[in-house]
Amino acid sequence: MSREDIMRRLEALRVEHRDLDSAIAALADTGGGDQMQIARFKKRKLRLRDEIVLLEDALVPDIIA
Repeated sequence: MSREDIMRRLEALRVEHRDLDSAIAALADTGGGDQMQIARFKKRKLRLRDEIVLLEDALVPDIIA
């Protein structure tokens, strides 16, 4: 995967992460939100965060001190 591919993937993941944040907030604010759906969104958000961290780490070169 090239650096540009990683950057594009990172941006897509960040957008999805923000969208999930908005969806979770909207469901919580309405009070009628399904708790299982909110839990699924939160799990998905955590998986996205993990993938974002892995890709960000891939962009940083390993430097042996």
